Amino acid sequence: GAEQREKQYRAHQGFGDHHGGVTGAHTYFYADEAKCDQHMETFLRCIDASSGSSEDGFSAIKLTALARPQFLVRFSEVLVKWRRFFHQMAAEQGQAGWAVLDTKLEVEKLQEQLANLGIVSKAESQQWFTGENLGTSGTVDLLDWNSLLDSRTKLSRPLLIPNRKTGQPELLLSRFSEEEELQMKRVLQRMDVLAKRAMEKGVRLMVDAEQSYFQPAISHLTVETQRRFNRSQPIIYNTYQCYLKEAYNNVTGDVELSRREGWHFGTKLVRGAYMEQERERAAQMGYEDPINPNYEKTNEMYHRCLDYVLEEIKRSRKASVMVASHNEDTVKFTLRRMMELGIHPSDKKVCFGQLLGMCDQITFPLGQAGFPVYKYVPYGPVNEVLPYLSRRAQENRGFMQRANRERDLLWKEVKRRLLTGNLFS
Repeated sequence: GAEQREKQYRAHQGFGDHHGGVTGAHTYFYADEAKCDQHMETFLRCIDASSGSSEDGFSAIKLTALARPQFLVRFSEVLVKWRRFFHQMAAEQGQAGWAVLDTKLEVEKLQEQLANLGIVSKAESQQWFTGENLGTSGTVDLLDWNSLLDSRTKLSRPLLIPNRKTGQPELLLSRFSEEEELQMKRVLQRMDVLAKRAMEKGVRLMVDAEQSYFQPAISHLTVETQRRFNRSQPIIYNTYQCYLKEAYNNVTGDVELSRREGWHFGTKLVRGAYMEQERERAAQMGYEDPINPNYEKTNEMYHRCLDYVLEEIKRSRKASVMVASHNEDTVKFTLRRMMELGIHPSDKKVCFGQLLGMCDQITFPLGQAGFPVYKYVPYGPVNEVLPYLSRRAQENRGFMQRANRERDLLWKEVKRRLLTGNLFS
């Protein structure tokens, strides 16, 4: 299982540029950083346009446009290895299969484990917690463990973890070069520029979710930006794809981190748009399919994640969510839970989003009822936007049936206005 998961975070040129068919998801393997800077300038113009078109606007960005995808794949591999090492230690402490936030390593046992594996001596591992709040309770959970990675990678001594095949220590950061360290700085600088412009213009910035083999790095970089810019209000929104088996763990972990550190949690929840590509890649490269087995399981995951965030809004008022869905049942579920939890539309903690030209029979009644609701406008050359739109249609089963229903509703409204003599009112 561990070997299979490692394969997921390897670069695979066959899943690079997909210009041949509209169902392919674009993944550009840039030759240099100049293209990323050009994309940043485009995103800045989009932020300005959002500011000029509405109050409390949103602008969406893709991190694979701001950082080289090869780097994001490698960084994701590092993050996943580090988390898997945590779960390996947890299993040895008798906590195999526990819920993510319930899993807590006992620090003393952890230090012994690290020494026995030849990673670091007990005296050296004690220094890991010196001057930090980690482990003061006698335990370390996954959030503590992830923050340890940030501080350990700054040490001069290379960080080692055990190889699952051989049992021997290996470099965790063996694939990180000086150039990749510079790429990390550059992408954070670009996000910093965009976040500052968004704050200045009163626009919220949504970081889109992408393929699962990029997503650990994308989420990590997004959370780093949220920590800095979401102190007083949610400026940066992370996106969670609920067709992923790990979606609930990802949402709950980030919410818990925002609670501990006191910043505002902002999220866009989607079902997901890369299903065919994800499954094809998993089959070709021999790792477990990261996608839920069927549409019903994805619906359950969406509502489970959404309900958790709504409960957090009720609890702390320091969370916000965009329900990005064309599914009427999901919208009804949200409205019912908002009423039960006492979350009013005027609180502006919950908003809705649909694509321009899709599901107006959902969008307009929500807006007329006073709910914040947005139309998502894809921007770019036709040959670049069409694959995006085709994936949205693929994601939303029954799209054509809903389009026919929308057409019937519009025709019914036209006839009503003709009969009442108010065609243009």
